[in-house]
Amino acid sequence: MSFSDETPFQINIPDEKLATLRAKLELATFPDELEDAGWKYGAPLADIKRLTEKWRSGYDWRKHEKELNQELPMFTRDIEVDGFGALNIHYVHKKSEVVDAIPLLFCHGWPGSFLEVKKILPLLTDSSPEHPSFHVVAISLPGYGFSEAPHKQGFAAKQYAEVAHKLMLALGYSEYVTQGGDWGFMITRKMACEYGGKHHKAWHTNLPVAAPPSWKSPLSFLAFLLTPWSPEEKAAIERSEWFRTKGSGYHAEQSTQPQTLGYSLADSPVGLLAWIYEKLVLWTDDYKWSDDEVLTWISLYWFSRAGPAASIRIYFELAGERRNLGPNPTIPMGTSYFPKELVAVPAAWLRGVNKVIFESHHTTGGHFPATERPEELVQDMRKMFAKGSNAFAIVPGKTGYA
Repeated sequence: MSFSDETPFQINIPDEKLATLRAKLELATFPDELEDAGWKYGAPLADIKRLTEKWRSGYDWRKHEKELNQELPMFTRDIEVDGFGALNIHYVHKKSEVVDAIPLLFCHGWPGSFLEVKKILPLLTDSSPEHPSFHVVAISLPGYGFSEAPHKQGFAAKQYAEVAHKLMLALGYSEYVTQGGDWGFMITRKMACEYGGKHHKAWHTNLPVAAPPSWKSPLSFLAFLLTPWSPEEKAAIERSEWFRTKGSGYHAEQSTQPQTLGYSLADSPVGLLAWIYEKLVLWTDDYKWSDDEVLTWISLYWFSRAGPAASIRIYFELAGERRNLGPNPTIPMGTSYFPKELVAVPAAWLRGVNKVIFESHHTTGGHFPATERPEELVQDMRKMFAKGSNAFAIVPGKTGYA
């Protein structure tokens, strides 16, 4: 295992890339729209036209670039990946003032990025005698943000987990905990399987999914058949059915022919905007996105190191693993349930195959809780590792308390 030295990183998009973006936006061609369509057929034309015009002439990228550089301590370093060579990885790293803070890896998914850590970073690193504090590392997954993308086929869950694990080791965190949603769930789960116990001590997710009980485990299967679903679970199942039938078309394309879609995402900023904006609205719980929030989110994809097409290949590479999760982790797990998550299962399914030590059920929130409900997500993390909890001081010598 070899690591390069850490290099401080600042976002500085060249002026010519900004000029190219504006030129493309000026030449945008929009489709027609059916009368009173609203969101029925996808992102509304009025929304996309408004955002396009704002992006072209009313959005100040340099302002937001400066804010990101000021608020997020960013770095890069090379991480050697078995069979794939070294990849230059971008990440946010902020230490708490508490010396014995708990090392925490925050792992995003698609269409997220390191930007999702922005609201929760000051909360997680806050020092207090009342709650645990964390040293936070927010990785830009390979192919996302300002991380280098894999150059060879077959970069799957094992490799993403390897990159994240080796990054934590390179930063001096030989023992750590994780938090992830979306693909972050899959990646931190894989880390729990590969590195759990010795290095990876506990994991928390806001995308708690598991396979239904099998007849091969008679008692669990009988309980599954006889136990009625709660109103919360019924609503979650309805949400999952909506996503399966009305909201998952993107998944079919990205997991089968990502290169074909990639030409549109890489060439058309309006196409990229519509493709991701739809998810930001429909995957959240009535979150009031400002235009600047949306455009900063999308701009990080447009200006990403490898381009937006690189980010969707993970769907192709992990297609089989998503259908078959494989062995269950044995390290302690925490879960946060938000009602507008995309895929949800009864909590009993998760408890049956994982070592669930913390569980929190929220009445609001969706797929991006670090953005939608940052205080609630952080409160869950604090409770999971608080004094008296089953995960207190689970990282030896790291209580997190001031």
